[in-house]
Amino acid sequence: MQTRTLGTTGPQTSTLGLGCMGMSALYGDADRTESIATIHAALEAGITLLDTGDFYGMGHNELLLNEALRTAPAAAREKALTSVKFGALRTVEGGFTGYDGRPNAVKNFAAYSLQRLGRDHIDIYRIARIDPDVPVEETVGAIAELVEAGHVRHIGLSEVGAETLRRAAAVAPISDLQIEYSLISRGIEDDILPTARELGIGITAYGVLSRGLISGHFARDRKLAANDFRGMSPRFQGENLERNLDLVDALRKIAEQKGVSVAQTAIAWVLSRGEDIVPLVGARRRDRLTEALGAVDVTLDTDDLASIERAVPADAAAGERYPAEQMAHLDSER
Repeated sequence: MQTRTLGTTGPQTSTLGLGCMGMSALYGDADRTESIATIHAALEAGITLLDTGDFYGMGHNELLLNEALRTAPAAAREKALTSVKFGALRTVEGGFTGYDGRPNAVKNFAAYSLQRLGRDHIDIYRIARIDPDVPVEETVGAIAELVEAGHVRHIGLSEVGAETLRRAAAVAPISDLQIEYSLISRGIEDDILPTARELGIGITAYGVLSRGLISGHFARDRKLAANDFRGMSPRFQGENLERNLDLVDALRKIAEQKGVSVAQTAIAWVLSRGEDIVPLVGARRRDRLTEALGAVDVTLDTDDLASIERAVPADAAAGERYPAEQMAHLDSER
């Protein structure tokens, strides 16, 4: 596994990271044994960056990661880097009611995460969405105090716009911005990505397969479970879904010509966007992980990239990437 460095101040990580959210929440039921086996397989393959959130399954995901790391070989465990998001407020029923970025809340969230993870530090700590009632300077300042105390190694951000990125970076070094980036989610290319590069901030790209939509495995007649949030996602609805899967069919032709899968092509495209970008793959099973790992060996030349651009032009996706009420929380979309 090759490595990349997150920005000028962040850690060196594997070229791909593993997003663990789906092992606990939002994509329907997951198999705990298979989830842990997938994390072990990722570590064995050289993946070091493990991304989670304290609100994924209301702590379930951090406890799952704890178990996986405790039962992994010591050498792999010692290389693992934990990237943790915090701040989302949940209900017993699983709803979201807002975000809390107050300094005391930041430190409270961190204390609980450290306990659930069973670790003495968090490698990268970031608020999941900016709290509109708390200046980002105060939230980042609180994480900086956690860094000074040795509880956190690096400060990250999630889904923020260029102006917020500048304000945060003026307070303390920011290792990376975690944000959705894929063939059909390219909004960061206008202002956010150039600003991050100007400031020496890396990108951890989530949603590189758009929650399975452009993986090549999502069937037109697939019925989503009631606890799968994609059932409420605009891009998975009606005519939007049909139009988006038409894009996947066009991408499939290119993938077949190269002898690789659609998912590998989509991940390889994100990898091709720069050495400062680390894609997070949300594999919940070992077979999907194996497929994703194959993307590292896919080389896209100039002709390939031009063909992909014609098949899936920027802004070609039908539908927003989140429902309207969730889009309203995205500082990156303002």
